[in-house]
Amino acid sequence: MPGIDRDEDSGEYTETYPDSDFIEVIEEMDGMASTSDISDNVGCTHRTAYTRLKKIEDKGLIESRKLGNTLVWMTQ
Repeated sequence: MPGIDRDEDSGEYTETYPDSDFIEVIEEMDGMASTSDISDNVGCTHRTAYTRLKKIEDKGLIESRKLGNTLVWMTQ
């Protein structure tokens, strides 16, 4: 599975991309970035980025806003 690695010893899946990777990209882009910008910089698919960003948003670490046809993510 893209974005997920399997630990050979425990057999458990671990995420390749920690939350901090996504948050750092947003911060590096002056606190606001599109899903595409984030996926390109993290090195994951657009779908993986969107799914992870929604989870990070649910934790209250970032927020999203629709600007025209683009969804942008912002640090708080």
